[in-house]
Amino acid sequence: MRVEKSNAASFAPAPLRLSNVKADAGKDLVGVSPVRGPSGGVRVSLSEAGSAQSKQAAKNQDIDDSNLPDSIKNTLKMIRQLRAELAAKQAELNALKAEQPTSDTQRKVDAVLSEIASLHGAISSANASLVSQMRKQNLSSEQLMSVATLMVG
Repeated sequence: MRVEKSNAASFAPAPLRLSNVKADAGKDLVGVSPVRGPSGGVRVSLSEAGSAQSKQAAKNQDIDDSNLPDSIKNTLKMIRQLRAELAAKQAELNALKAEQPTSDTQRKVDAVLSEIASLHGAISSANASLVSQMRKQNLSSEQLMSVATLMVG
């Protein structure tokens, strides 16, 4: 058997060639470009949509780290998302109510109130689904405590 010497540079990875990653209706989430600088390497920048998605994932890290079944984790994440949307709509409603009353403002208030009612209904349905899943899964007392803690957080 014969071993030949080779140049270590020949084993170096090829330069990174990656276009923007698309998700959620074609929005750019990540942009990657080669950078030559003191440290060399690659520069990765997140778009606004990518940053929002990353923050959302970080907010749900406690749910992901729990010892709960995946279906319950997903329902807890959905409830959190719906609560966040509800808070945003309530803030929007408060801002509209602070404006001068006009017929256009009233139409917007009515639309936001309708969306708030829909979100309340969705949260109620998700809560009922969570209770149903918890009963079917026969969770331990530790898991039940985890669900209660995650619902508050």
